Amino acid sequence: MSPLHDLAAGALRLLDPEEAHGLTLAALKAGLGPRARPADPILATTLAGMTLANPIGLAAGFDKNAEVAAPMLAAGFGFVECGTVTPRPQAGNPRPRLFRLTQDRAAINRLGFNNRGLEAFAAGLTARPAGPRAGIVGANIGANRDSADRVADYVAGLERLWGLCDYFALNVSSPNTPGLRSLQGAGALDELLDAVARARAARARRGTAPVFLKVAPDLGDGEVIDIVEAAVRHGLEGLIVGNTTTARPAGLRGAHRGEAGGLSGAPLMAPSTRLLRTFHEAAGGRLVLIGVGGVASGADAYAKIRAGASAVQLYTALAFEGPGLAPRICADLAARLRADGFRRLADAVGVP
Repeated sequence: MSPLHDLAAGALRLLDPEEAHGLTLAALKAGLGPRARPADPILATTLAGMTLANPIGLAAGFDKNAEVAAPMLAAGFGFVECGTVTPRPQAGNPRPRLFRLTQDRAAINRLGFNNRGLEAFAAGLTARPAGPRAGIVGANIGANRDSADRVADYVAGLERLWGLCDYFALNVSSPNTPGLRSLQGAGALDELLDAVARARAARARRGTAPVFLKVAPDLGDGEVIDIVEAAVRHGLEGLIVGNTTTARPAGLRGAHRGEAGGLSGAPLMAPSTRLLRTFHEAAGGRLVLIGVGGVASGADAYAKIRAGASAVQLYTALAFEGPGLAPRICADLAARLRADGFRRLADAVGVP
């Protein structure tokens, strides 16, 4: 990994976070991104039937419009999740809406599903390289803020993108779209997942695509059980645990710690991993879990895998650790697996 890439990342941290992100996307589209060496074979695994070279994924939010999946796979990620995309384009919330908490290695965002809509997203997926070596790319789908029928929005996303991506993530947990998290409640969740199951069944002849539900980290034990049982009942393959948090842990030092929105980054590592373990116990092997929240090192990834995750995702840490982060995590994770006597990553999943 070139030191110039990490130097450039340091320079971008001097800019407004959203401007820096836009410049990063432009550089990636221009072919200026880093290129990683193949990951250690011990990291190869499967995720709901999908083959991954390594279990380190890029979380939704980085590539909202499916523009840079290929460059991020080349940078060393085992899979990339694009989105969140809504049926119609929307501008999101007013700026400023993205804040770094540098002292805390964290961020707060209230972006509000800003994206160019399904048609632009589909065009981005269509333009990416095809074939078995292209890598795994998922579509994170959501509902428009002003939608009259949010369930129909998720179905529209699945129908439009079917066959263009490798898996889907249903985002019902963003804190920045008013009322969206109510879809995690038992009745509303059953309605959503029933509609999604029917849409999947109607397209079964055109192939299969695993569907994950992305949940909030701010859930109680009873809610965990309800979500697990609903996901199993409606045939979902897995859960992504979890999204950003509305909580503000004691000890945050960043000047923007009082901003409204979802908190991500290092402060989320411990609580999201505890919740992941709770989901793992409740699921009892019936669902595949992806662990998200605070991953910035091989130790963090390993902790989530031992807590029950078959793969992990990250995003916020890139702003602080630079574009060479995924290969560094892979190298450290491989060393930790071997040091503990594991022959393959899957053998460590859920091992206390």
